[in-house]
Amino acid sequence: MLERFRLDGKVAIVTGASAGLGVAFARGLAEAGADVVVAARRKERLEETRRLVEETGRRCLAVRTDVSRPEDCDALVAAAVEAMGGVDVLINNAGIGTAVPALRETPEEFRQVIEVNLYGSYWMAQACARVMRPGSSIVNIGSVLGQTTAGLPQAAYSASKAGIIGLTRDLAQQWTGRRGIRVNCLEPGFFSSEMTEQYKPDYLERVTETRVVMKRAGDPVELVTAAVFLASDAASYITGVTLPVDGGILIT
Repeated sequence: MLERFRLDGKVAIVTGASAGLGVAFARGLAEAGADVVVAARRKERLEETRRLVEETGRRCLAVRTDVSRPEDCDALVAAAVEAMGGVDVLINNAGIGTAVPALRETPEEFRQVIEVNLYGSYWMAQACARVMRPGSSIVNIGSVLGQTTAGLPQAAYSASKAGIIGLTRDLAQQWTGRRGIRVNCLEPGFFSSEMTEQYKPDYLERVTETRVVMKRAGDPVELVTAAVFLASDAASYITGVTLPVDGGILIT
């Protein structure tokens, strides 16, 4: 039974892997047995992620990538195939956020969030699906803010994450039956990340106390284990699902 949670012999791509949850995903997949290709715009910080992955004994390739550019996504996948022999898992984690009031948000600010979070997830899924074998898995990283609000002005971010839910559902419908590629989505609640570091000092404490049933922020390992589950054969009969990992935000 436990062997179904292993990723031995698999190759995983993790985008947004230069910091925060992306680093945790990369390391967790490696600990589960996968070789990992890490991608982000900040190449110098990717090297630290690569070192952490290689400490587990798995192979790692770091590729500078801007997921908002389809040609970068194609180049990333080509590099993964050349270096590792294929792609079995995609963790579509790259994302940015803003907290700009809607009446002040510029078209450029709104577009940038959509281009990275939503368009970038689509371009990466396209590029990977072209080379993935049956039994492969795409895990899109959404957010509970795709379904609720949390007191911050995040129209662009929330719209992008709501879009990822619909994208997940449709790609699963298109690719699971025809190509054998499962597509699912994780919806994190509040986890420590570069985005949460930008919040006002008392915001995270206040929102966890009032909105989170478990009364605390999540530990990254609690999200990583869910990603490993969806990526692995343990979830072989699961596709098109959006799974909240939120400590109960969506039931309040």
